[in-house]
Amino acid sequence: MQVSKRQFLKGVGALLAGVSVYGATRTPQANSLLQPEKESELKYAMVHDENACIGCNACVQACREVNHIPEDVTRVKIERKGPFGEYPDQSYRFSRVSCQHCEAAPCVRVCPTGAAYIDKETGIVAVNSDRCVGCQYCIAACPYQVRYIHPETRTADKCDFCQQSRLAQGLQPACVEACPTKALTFGNLKDPESDLVKLLKTRPSYRAKVDLGTRPKLFHIQTIDGEIML
Repeated sequence: MQVSKRQFLKGVGALLAGVSVYGATRTPQANSLLQPEKESELKYAMVHDENACIGCNACVQACREVNHIPEDVTRVKIERKGPFGEYPDQSYRFSRVSCQHCEAAPCVRVCPTGAAYIDKETGIVAVNSDRCVGCQYCIAACPYQVRYIHPETRTADKCDFCQQSRLAQGLQPACVEACPTKALTFGNLKDPESDLVKLLKTRPSYRAKVDLGTRPKLFHIQTIDGEIML
């Protein structure tokens, strides 16, 4: 069936009119999508002073009790290395191993359900257990090997800076409060007046595996002479 030029132009006009109306009704939403989200004023991080740490594991136990972590898994552990030197001038070195709360978290990128995510308000790398299917992709992707499958919930778990248990109440993470030597400092990287930022400005620090581009937010003040002399 042939269409006359007049009919064709009439049809195109109606189509363009419809597009214009649609565009007009969609403009406010489209503009809102183009507007950048307000950036949060929080970016939580932690510093572990290896010179102050004595390897007592008070932080490990406090985390276990507050967050109800079963005995055969852990959100945080303190690795002991040594002894260094010769008796009687020997020392040990202690390092914290836990979630780094990476700004470019590999675990988040590989999660197929969105269970692993970065909280926009705090920068904390968190886990939505309701969405976790226990596929263990995040465990395989984490270069720090700090995730595990919770033996009771069968979902991925790790340190979340006590986001659900203590931060929600305006309290410091359990490990920070429990440390007898104040080896842990927790705070907001975006607050220049926070104890954490002041500490990072005055003491040399390092972060693990920064060459991977993960941008971790767990800082370490490196051991100088060791903590325990035998």
